Amino acid sequence: MKLRLGILLTALLMFSVQAFATTQAANASTVSPTLKINVTVQKAIQLTLSQGTGCTLGSTGADYSMDFGTVDALGISTGTCGSKYAPTTPGSTPAVYYTDYKLTPAFSGQIGGTTGTLTAYVSTNFTNTAVLAVVQSNAAPAGIGSFSAMSLLVGTPTSVGTSLVNATAITRYVGVQVSVQNGASAFTGADSAIVTYTLTVP
Repeated sequence: MKLRLGILLTALLMFSVQAFATTQAANASTVSPTLKINVTVQKAIQLTLSQGTGCTLGSTGADYSMDFGTVDALGISTGTCGSKYAPTTPGSTPAVYYTDYKLTPAFSGQIGGTTGTLTAYVSTNFTNTAVLAVVQSNAAPAGIGSFSAMSLLVGTPTSVGTSLVNATAITRYVGVQVSVQNGASAFTGADSAIVTYTLTVP
């Protein structure tokens, strides 16, 4: 019985030494343990809006916000930020208040492509659409005619950029067109709209 117990203890000791040979050693000056690290990698995508030389970006009522302040259809008010174009024909054609801003796409693990596309649409329009409209330009405006109305439809959004490079900012221009309106339906006071952007990396 003692012989069997001795053999069993010897076998267990040999197994223990073999199982932990790299974490402990007798009559030695080094050991070499190993560590297995497990992760699950996912693809990721991000779009950041940031201030250009004009209006400051905040976060009131949406991920980002900007406030042009007081505006009017004759282009008399200076607004609180950005620039403006007075109407071509005061009292007949609209004025535009606008600013530049930056959009920076970032993405990783996107097997389908190395560049992205960016679209936008007005997901919540102004209350008074007869007076106010969101306008935009993908290039530095040369005049009021450089701006076009941003789409109101999610299915047919406005193109803001194509072949966008990862981690590379683009500059775009967004603003508010203020149209002339008089009579019983004239509108004054505060109003707001929300633009939704979509970055896609195919």
